[in-house]
Amino acid sequence: MQDMLVDHGYPALFFLSFLASTMIPLGSEWLLVVMLVNHHDPFTTVAVATVGNCLGACTTYWLGIFGGPWLIRRILRIDEEAEAKAERFYGRYGSWSLLLSWLPVIGDPLCLVGGLLRIRFLRFSALVFVGKLGRYAAVGWLTLQGARIANLG
Repeated sequence: MQDMLVDHGYPALFFLSFLASTMIPLGSEWLLVVMLVNHHDPFTTVAVATVGNCLGACTTYWLGIFGGPWLIRRILRIDEEAEAKAERFYGRYGSWSLLLSWLPVIGDPLCLVGGLLRIRFLRFSALVFVGKLGRYAAVGWLTLQGARIANLG
């Protein structure tokens, strides 16, 4: 499976990044790292991962808008504790907490609650984009710095 994803490059990165930002527990950073180590263009690689991840977050947002509490309990099986944690985060930090949508465990519920609370889509997408771009840019930069150091040694 890993070889198939690596062989398909940008489309695989987009797809994996998209899925990783839905309620499916996946990670996409490993593929970004592999592609950068294999000399794919850093700008394009980070851009593809960011766009895929943002669109996945938007899917989760729309599930919150249209699915409501029934969908959360029945289909996505988000427990009350995770939902309450995301709502407390929103209560404390407001929609600015969407900058943390890239975090494991709480990021997807934050996007879902953003939909449930009907955060304006433009605000939602801008905050999520900034957070996810920051994460992928940091992973990309650290990967390239590590590869540069490894080549010096």
